[in-house]
Amino acid sequence: MRFRVAVTAMILCLCCCGVAPAQSPTYGVGKTPTPAEIRAEDITISPDGKNLPPGKGTAKEGAAIFAQKCAACHGENGYGGPAPILIKPETPLKSSPPCLAPCIGPGNVMALHAPYATVMWDYINRAMPFRQEGSLKPDEVYALTAFLLYKNGVIKEDEVLDQTTLPEVKMPNRDGYAIPDWKPGMPRPFPNEH
Repeated sequence: MRFRVAVTAMILCLCCCGVAPAQSPTYGVGKTPTPAEIRAEDITISPDGKNLPPGKGTAKEGAAIFAQKCAACHGENGYGGPAPILIKPETPLKSSPPCLAPCIGPGNVMALHAPYATVMWDYINRAMPFRQEGSLKPDEVYALTAFLLYKNGVIKEDEVLDQTTLPEVKMPNRDGYAIPDWKPGMPRPFPNEH
């Protein structure tokens, strides 16, 4: 009952005092970023790879980085750890290992499910390793991407991935996706509907 009285009193006060401001007041803190500052922070990588940074890496280089920075969560062989499976096991798993949501199984590892290799590069670059996100150098990201693609049978072990070769990798599921015809400033093609 006290809560209703307090809410009613607050509503009456707002109505009697005039219209409440539609927007919070500004406090003179911060500034609007310049287009150059926005570009410097924009790490988005598109499917065509035009905005990939310089660098390169191979599967052999990626194996050492994986062992050092990824195996603790994803398992020594890319599966069997608490984090999602990254490498499809050669033989079916006898039991499903515990898995964090979204649970990635042997049939939908990123190297086999993603439509573009640049998607893998982008995800590793911005989200890995856990609790050290964004700490990998471009060469490390190229090498890890090469390692995962090699271990899943997408590329050869000696292939060098860089800003030119990475977008050219033919992913197994490339034709399983369609990119909507969308450009910045246009309404979203699939608006959030609740």
